[in-house]
Amino acid sequence: MQETNLYNKNRELLKLIGSYSKPDISKSVWQLVNSILPYILLWPVMIYVSQISWWLVVPLAILAAGFVVRQFIIFHDCGHGSFLRSEYASEMIGFVTGILTLTPYYRWHNSHMIHHNTAGNLDHRGIGDVWTMTIDEYKNATKWQKIKYRAYRNPMIMFFIGAPLIFLVTNRFTRRDFSRKERMSVYFTNMGIIAIACGISAFTGFKTYLLIQLMITYFASISGVFLFYVQHQFEDVHWYDDQSWDYSTVAIAGSSYFKLPRILQWFSGNIGFHHIHHLSSRIPNYNLEKCYSANKEFQAVKAITLKESFKTLKLKLWDNVEKKLVTYAQAGF
Repeated sequence: MQETNLYNKNRELLKLIGSYSKPDISKSVWQLVNSILPYILLWPVMIYVSQISWWLVVPLAILAAGFVVRQFIIFHDCGHGSFLRSEYASEMIGFVTGILTLTPYYRWHNSHMIHHNTAGNLDHRGIGDVWTMTIDEYKNATKWQKIKYRAYRNPMIMFFIGAPLIFLVTNRFTRRDFSRKERMSVYFTNMGIIAIACGISAFTGFKTYLLIQLMITYFASISGVFLFYVQHQFEDVHWYDDQSWDYSTVAIAGSSYFKLPRILQWFSGNIGFHHIHHLSSRIPNYNLEKCYSANKEFQAVKAITLKESFKTLKLKLWDNVEKKLVTYAQAGF
């Protein structure tokens, strides 16, 4: 009965937030300007200070990484059709921001849409999400599978090694199961990256370009993957089997409200209001906070602060009995 009431309540919320789903061309254009222009301007500054000391480049690269995360949110919104009304314009901006963030547009959004349609579904894990085993699955796994899983869930490997590898290496290649559209998005993104690399290298040398690009990508990828992790891996998250799964219910109960400091909220394009985004991915990122502030129903969701977010790293396995994520110790391992 409780889940039925939650279902009906969230269906009403879908009707309530329809007015926030309309893109504002002036806000979208301004967001493009304040996300891409500062990033472009930072490059000559980083190139210049690299001649003095590479240590001076590091804080500038961290700042540039913040703008890359913000560009990724635009890239993300374009795929949902929430950034602009024009599908063609959204795709063009998506391709450009995809090159800047080293992410092939069609390939990424294909798996991301699967994520939206299966998030919180225990029977459809594995695409566009964080690898999560149940206690029983882990208990029955082979020794090698347990080693791989523990390595994957180790924060040092997941964020500081795995995250950069996704954007630098994995995104550069296709697979046999990719559609023609997905393969072409990988090829064109790679060509765009090469064109930019050659252009910058012609003025400053390839080594300088490469070191700066690696630093930016390293910091941006760690931040981006951590954001995604916290949005669906937290103590109060709700997951359901396929029979009980419902999109609107899981959007609220299976996605977090990640309450970030104002400056980090700006750089992350309000994606911390993830419960609202999953309820309606058609809401532009710049309307998410407005929607949250105007509707008490969304404010009832428990916020996760930046300090509290680091505690989620201890959660490793899904407990089918207690219906929550638990640590290895809590699971008896």
